[in-house]
Amino acid sequence: MTLRYSTDIVIFGGGIAGLWLLNSLREAGYQAILFERHTIGGGQTLASQGIIHGGLKYALQGSLTGAAQAIAAMPERWRQCLAGEGDMDLRGTQVLCEHYYMWSGPSMRSKLKSFLGSKSLRGRVDTIRRAEYPEFFQQASVKGTLYQLPDFVVDGESLIDVLAGRQQAHLFSLPDQVVEFASDGFSDARTMKLTHREHDIEISAQRFIFAAGEGNKGLINAAGLGKPQTQVRPLNMVYLKMPELPQLFVHCIGDSFSLTPRLTVTSHQDESGETVWYLGGDIAETGVGKTDAGQIDRARQLLCELFPWIDVTAAEWRCFTINRAEPKVENESRPDDAYFTKEENILVTWPTKLTLAPALSDQILADLRKDKIIPSIAAPEITLEAILKPAVIGAPEWHLGTTE
Repeated sequence: MTLRYSTDIVIFGGGIAGLWLLNSLREAGYQAILFERHTIGGGQTLASQGIIHGGLKYALQGSLTGAAQAIAAMPERWRQCLAGEGDMDLRGTQVLCEHYYMWSGPSMRSKLKSFLGSKSLRGRVDTIRRAEYPEFFQQASVKGTLYQLPDFVVDGESLIDVLAGRQQAHLFSLPDQVVEFASDGFSDARTMKLTHREHDIEISAQRFIFAAGEGNKGLINAAGLGKPQTQVRPLNMVYLKMPELPQLFVHCIGDSFSLTPRLTVTSHQDESGETVWYLGGDIAETGVGKTDAGQIDRARQLLCELFPWIDVTAAEWRCFTINRAEPKVENESRPDDAYFTKEENILVTWPTKLTLAPALSDQILADLRKDKIIPSIAAPEITLEAILKPAVIGAPEWHLGTTE
């Protein structure tokens, strides 16, 4: 028996992109549902460090492009949403750090002083006087300079809880079976077909939106789209935890300006309330392919070099790999902005960064208005709640298993 279901928008992918879109679209009056094959937030979103950044790292290479300028507005936009005053109500999301920091060694001091005083960056980055250093850096036994950035850090778990919590009736677990797409018989627009238990379900929509990160590749192939090509940039992330580990939120830059800091540290809590240091940056990018033992040893040595005043020999360590999924662009570099492309009634999207989820939503809503896609008045004739299982909320790595 084939069941037929019609709605305005079907979203694939329960990370930050899909959840932000679902909330925005339903707020705009569209009937919209979301499918997730694994867990809500359980891919790139909960593996991110939660940094809402304003593009300073692009400026460090002198790349003040339009995209870099656009991302500069993101921290303030997110802050408005967190206060319940923006276009997305994010009240209830925990802010882990109100201002992110950047730590540089003495060899970079004069170069940074000149650069950060330039017209393009003036007022965006503040040099912190030593008397005002956070407690961790007041104990520093090596020379360096601390800067305060407009960036801040949100807790990914509470962010997912807020966005998913108000849409629980519209979040569905996608069955393991292959999703098929076919012509609707009247145009080049596609319909979606899936099988769950004894039910064949055919779903039609004004728009299908692929926001599944790495899962977009399979969806693109299933829909027979000619573009876009995809790429992944893997990371080998490290985290450590031990009793009385201090809170730390900092980029550590090396001897040259780079898009990627030597080390990026954020602090989180595991299920027992113990502090976790989560390590990214260059060590995660260059650690791909290394053994767990080798990557952890590199991380331990780097922490000892950068922060010799703290002893982490008693810490528990673990590492894991995660792929950053993106559209493939020229010279295989990273995209600078949120991205979407369209073929008939299918949109393929990536925010490319957590920070840019609002910008992606802006682009999609503008495209719907341009194409005169208006919300339906009639409700679907059947409900999916009785047929499909609800999607399950994911958890960050430091809640999963034990450290080694």
